[in-house]
Amino acid sequence: MLSVRDTGPFKPAPASFNMAQYVLFAAARTPEKDALCILSADGVQSWSYRALEAAIRGTATGLLQLGLTESDRVVMRLGNTVEFPIVYLACIAVGLIPVPTSSQLTQGEVDGIVAQIAPVLIVQDPAITGTTADVPTLNASALAALHDLPQAEFAMGDPERLAYIIFTSGTSGKPRAVCHAHRAIWARQMMFDGWYGLSAEDRVLHAGAFNWTYTLGTGLMDPWTVGATALIPAAGTTPDQLTGMISAQNVSIFAAAPGVYRQMLKSDSLPEMPALRHGLSAGERMPASTRARWKALSGVPVHEAYGMSECSTFVSASPAHPAPPGASGRPQDGRRVALLGKDGPVPLHDEGVIAVHRSDPGLMLGYLDQPEETAARFQGDWFLTGDTGSMAEDGAITYLGRADDMMNAGGYRVSPLEVEAALNAHPQVHETAAIELRVKADASVIAAVYVADTPLDDDILNRFASAHLARYKMPRIYIHRDTLPKSANGKLNRHALRAQYEAKHG
Repeated sequence: MLSVRDTGPFKPAPASFNMAQYVLFAAARTPEKDALCILSADGVQSWSYRALEAAIRGTATGLLQLGLTESDRVVMRLGNTVEFPIVYLACIAVGLIPVPTSSQLTQGEVDGIVAQIAPVLIVQDPAITGTTADVPTLNASALAALHDLPQAEFAMGDPERLAYIIFTSGTSGKPRAVCHAHRAIWARQMMFDGWYGLSAEDRVLHAGAFNWTYTLGTGLMDPWTVGATALIPAAGTTPDQLTGMISAQNVSIFAAAPGVYRQMLKSDSLPEMPALRHGLSAGERMPASTRARWKALSGVPVHEAYGMSECSTFVSASPAHPAPPGASGRPQDGRRVALLGKDGPVPLHDEGVIAVHRSDPGLMLGYLDQPEETAARFQGDWFLTGDTGSMAEDGAITYLGRADDMMNAGGYRVSPLEVEAALNAHPQVHETAAIELRVKADASVIAAVYVADTPLDDDILNRFASAHLARYKMPRIYIHRDTLPKSANGKLNRHALRAQYEAKHG
């Protein structure tokens, strides 16, 4: 049998559709219920569904009053505040195209994004690095005044039209702009039972920042879609504070990247969390040791999901269908997933590239202004993730690793070419290879193996890298070499470097 799991097709989105209107539909059913709670040491900042919808639609009116029109692009340079999802949904509500970005980006990285996007407006928190480009800017301090403006009507239309753009690192070394349609939110229904076990009664705490797509989807959009309460820790919250929040706020579902779970487990015990049913994990593979220790100390399981910026999560475990040992989960009901070799689907249990069918409603429209690169990601009707796995008879997929050299830093995919280009600009560095190294059974980091006449001080390299790279892209290990291994055609052999490190360090 071949490694193909076809549980689709999923029902199509309505012909007249708006992502923001769909997410806020629960506002009419439970207007006084808490939609969002931002948790901090100083207390809880709560937003009801009524207040949230009014702020979003009022902000949408304010953006239109600035002269923006449908399909104009808006780059978001905002921190971990409620204004992030408000501006995001306000844009989508009236047909503007929001481009959320990480607050950690350097000025050079922001300039590159602005040049690629050509935005009509940047919504800017002055405390966050901006751009040198001459683009009209709306100061974040002015956003609160927009909340009380008359509520804009939702711009309904074809669910296939562009709704938002997000950035992900690409194998070319240049961050790629991923274009998603309004229908992408419709596809997330497959996660409600296929991963979350989500209902309107849940209180969902997500430990990530607002700008991360994992947080935007799992932590905000999906709870609001079903009428649940979303809880987000304020900026500066430490992992050891999260368990107290879970307990005090009667959290029923907790979501985070594996690294956050690992930090939370540094203690020998966890406080009682009586309302917690289970945890969710995504962004990178959770080590079995972390999963087992969490279950032992918390008493509840963690359900993992696999996905990517181009299609969110489509393989997952769930409360109703836990993953077999070693597997990430199964394709969610409504998905079409296969493991491919060069000639098509491989036999069951063989290694293949994980692929999702072109018909998936959660799949991206494509990379902005890059039709050739978009086409290169397809093999026939299958979108290639670039990751490899194997499939069992019951459809369970075991993740085996990356088919390319992409690295994973705390859940963010990072291209080695970005890191290498930054360090190669140092006047004393001749050549660099960036690789992901596993330093513990449950932890991996980005390392930079560099060639220079003499070893350089790590602090000097770190300061140089920090001027060109977001913090999550920066190497944590620097290794000096006289030469770097190359393939027969002269390409860097990063696999050999990883193998050498693992042989030496176990």
